[in-house]
Amino acid sequence: MEKEIYNEQVHYQNPILCIKIWRINYAGPAGDWGRSWHYHKELELLYIESGALEVMIENEEPCTLHAGDVMLVGSSQLHITRKRSDEPISYIVLQFDLQPYFDPAMMVHYRFFAELERPLSQLNYMFRQNAAVNREVGSIIMDMLGEMNGRPRGYEIAASMLMKKILLLLVRNDREALLQEYETEGIAVLRPVIEYVDAKLETRILLEDVCGLANMSYSYFSRYFKKVMGISFIDFVNVRRIRKAERLLLTQDSSINRVAEQVGITNMAHFYELFRRYNQCSPKEYVRKMSAAIQAM
Repeated sequence: MEKEIYNEQVHYQNPILCIKIWRINYAGPAGDWGRSWHYHKELELLYIESGALEVMIENEEPCTLHAGDVMLVGSSQLHITRKRSDEPISYIVLQFDLQPYFDPAMMVHYRFFAELERPLSQLNYMFRQNAAVNREVGSIIMDMLGEMNGRPRGYEIAASMLMKKILLLLVRNDREALLQEYETEGIAVLRPVIEYVDAKLETRILLEDVCGLANMSYSYFSRYFKKVMGISFIDFVNVRRIRKAERLLLTQDSSINRVAEQVGITNMAHFYELFRRYNQCSPKEYVRKMSAAIQAM
């Protein structure tokens, strides 16, 4: 099959939650593969309500989904779909960015959810082998659709909880250990380092102090942190700083320069570069999008 590839831009219903979810209904005849292979940085979950949908992910065998089936597509994985039969089809598409959900409790699982070693589509074995997990994730997707479309009071909290429930189900039912947990000892050793970083974000973080907390040499600490956390120490600090900057931009009336200072970044060009890297927009654009989303609630 000749590939015509495009990068799909996902426009979130709520940019704070980084979620887009909608229902697709189609009553036409079975057809050829969709017009183009596509990809997006967001993860995607499919839930079939009725009919049959065939999905092909690059370097994997095509899979036909029927009513009640769930399927996961990893971040930036090329994929394409087609209607498998002439009967009407109805299915839910949930696209989401995991970054907002990597709080301190989630960071210990970052390495595997960030797909540093393998695409998350390999977790689809779970839905095929464990009917209970398949049903529960399908039910959560339906609940998520109701929350995001209905927007009852507190729906943001509900949607966040539902997203983390999906992640928890994946971690606890991963019999093939693709999302294996880290050794308790490794996390215990780094706990003082993580707490130190969060407490010192406004100031210069000295590697010699961090290495001293872990009782390691610089070279060994760098390797150890990356192995346990799945992310380099520098990238970890940058993520924490930008996440704090996002909160400050939305909760206080300060200049962007002041916010950058409050998260320990004195070089404004570097601050803008990091902010764009993690949000695909400038700080001003971020505030504008968030404000519009809040006013629409």
